[in-house]
Amino acid sequence: MPDYGKQKSGNANRGAPGHREHNAPGGRKNPFGTRPDKTALLARMKEQAQKAGRKEPETGEG
Repeated sequence: MPDYGKQKSGNANRGAPGHREHNAPGGRKNPFGTRPDKTALLARMKEQAQKAGRKEPETGEG
């Protein structure tokens, strides 16, 4: 009877992804160190919240 445990043909790359992500950090389109700071993001979020607060609430009645 053969000993299949000695064959060494198992799943070696079980945790490896099957492809590369298009937006993975370190690539051509997304190099390391180009992360935007959060101050601009927070400013945009606060502006959107203020715009949303000024609108009249929709009642949903036709």
